[in-house]
Amino acid sequence: MVRPRGWPEAVAAVPAAGIVVAVGAVSPDRAWAEIRGLLPVVGFLAAVLLLARMCADEGLFEAAGQAVARACAGRTDRLLVGVFAVAAAVTAVLSLDATVVLLTPVVFATTARLGARSRPHVYACAHLSNSASLLLPVSNLTNLLALEAGGVSFTRFAVLMGPAWLLTIGIEYLVLRRFFAADLAAGTTEPPPTAWPRVPVFALTVLLLTLAGFVGTSLAGLDPLWAAWAGALVLTVRALQRRRTTVRGAIGATGPLFCLFVPALGVVVQAVLAGGLQDALTQVLPGGSSLPALLGVAAVAAVLANLINNLPATLALLPIASGGGPGPVLAVLIGVNLGPNLTYVGSLATLLWRRIVHRHEPDTGSDLGVFTRLGLLTVPATVVAATAAMWLMLSITGS
Repeated sequence: MVRPRGWPEAVAAVPAAGIVVAVGAVSPDRAWAEIRGLLPVVGFLAAVLLLARMCADEGLFEAAGQAVARACAGRTDRLLVGVFAVAAAVTAVLSLDATVVLLTPVVFATTARLGARSRPHVYACAHLSNSASLLLPVSNLTNLLALEAGGVSFTRFAVLMGPAWLLTIGIEYLVLRRFFAADLAAGTTEPPPTAWPRVPVFALTVLLLTLAGFVGTSLAGLDPLWAAWAGALVLTVRALQRRRTTVRGAIGATGPLFCLFVPALGVVVQAVLAGGLQDALTQVLPGGSSLPALLGVAAVAAVLANLINNLPATLALLPIASGGGPGPVLAVLIGVNLGPNLTYVGSLATLLWRRIVHRHEPDTGSDLGVFTRLGLLTVPATVVAATAAMWLMLSITGS
């Protein structure tokens, strides 16, 4: 999290992984087993990152921003609804990184075009990049890790988390609308676009087919990884043919250094767990699948995410929670996905959002008080509501 500007996370994580193996904190066999277990997750992550970048190059995000500006008809309350809808959909289908890196600049451009205050809409991107990532395994790297640990299919994951996702988004919207009432009341100073944008039909079609492929491969007992790579490669080949990207650019879009960071971090976390953290967490983490137990698991996960970041927290908690079945695993997921809305350091996505916002509006990106107050209003409510909804779905469908 703290590193020289422009340096990737892998610069610290890879040497750290080598050190813990060299000093015997983790055996080479255990390190290789951890890396091998994370490789399918990393492959999926790379495919989704590439898919999101190719959709952006096709103009899908710009078209969405223009459509929201046209639909709001000069009303900032409608604009906030539109931003919520687009951010929730982008996060769910293309991951939280797409919302932070690709959608947030579009939201800045959209609000500037309308002469609206950007704060409500930009903070919506920050919060939904975390909280709207509950719906699908592809929405967040933590989800992919939980999918493996919980032993649930792609479709069952969506069924169990769907009501929690809707409740969370609803709570976020009500709080943000009230919190930024003064900004929304300022209205717009420029008229909305008079025409609807040109929709990149090819990119949208490939994206929808890829989403259908996730469901289809899951029902067929196949890894959704293949559907993700199929969609990403179709758009990449088209971009290469039209010279919108290069082979080097396409490889860079997969985030190779970030993908390298993930297994290296996994090895480091194994060393920390063996050093006593696992015993401590085992004592703290509630057992069982009752609602109070799941609320306790989610609370511990949310706190730990804000102390050590949500990705290390996920890697630390899942081995302990997985013994209790899907309930505790999904409760961990709720905590590590919603908890980071409380502090900047809770997730890498939030840190990246802060960096992007600081380039556009330094005051917005550095207002720690606003971020913290908004987090205190949303995080406890969303964690409790999402956990209760997930528990109810488990009770209805059978754990």
